[in-house]
Amino acid sequence: MPAVSPTLRVLTVSVIASLSVTGCQALTDTGRVLGRSDLVNDLAARLDGALTETWAADYQFDGGRTASIAQTQQPLRSTYTWPDGKITVTQDAITRCATAGGRTNCTVLPPTVTAGKPSVLVYTEAKKLGLVTPPAVMRLLTDAALDPDAVITQSDTTVAGHHATCVDVRRSTDAFHTCVTSEGVLGSFAGTLDGRPTEMTLNRFSAAVDATAFDLPAGAGVVDRRPATS
Repeated sequence: MPAVSPTLRVLTVSVIASLSVTGCQALTDTGRVLGRSDLVNDLAARLDGALTETWAADYQFDGGRTASIAQTQQPLRSTYTWPDGKITVTQDAITRCATAGGRTNCTVLPPTVTAGKPSVLVYTEAKKLGLVTPPAVMRLLTDAALDPDAVITQSDTTVAGHHATCVDVRRSTDAFHTCVTSEGVLGSFAGTLDGRPTEMTLNRFSAAVDATAFDLPAGAGVVDRRPATS
């Protein structure tokens, strides 16, 4: 069984502890009742479990922009690619690429210990650039679960041919809709993250990953800042 990341473990435990005191607000889905803590725990487990699996996913953003995420366990590596750049983490390096004026430049840095989850570092770097990441969406869900006035409605759907659990969240401060597939992959998100309104939908998911997903962009300029080895 995959280990639960410290961040998601803290978030989930905090929600459950709070709800043990304040009581559970029911969620309705065609007559079915589900406690808030059950929902948050389930989605957290799915998203966290996916961090230790091999898969690739392509996404469509509003406005026609696209992005892709890929990760493998043997070898251990993860990458997030979007029109303006790419972040790749492997056991050998952290590579950040940025595209501007029709030219792509990449910087290769020394590797960082990832405790078996290079995707954690990839998502951290991606969030700094305003990109949608599973942990960022999970944070919104946790905040909503802790809000006694939030209205959270659960539903089920199919995204890119895969079953997904969805939640529609309405709060006094914001509102968003998100889906998570049975495999633990973010299926869709529509709302505001860090002050930026965005919509993202999964349009392809595969348990097989093409090795070229981790290659440097064709024609990119590369600066390798790793220490020279003798």
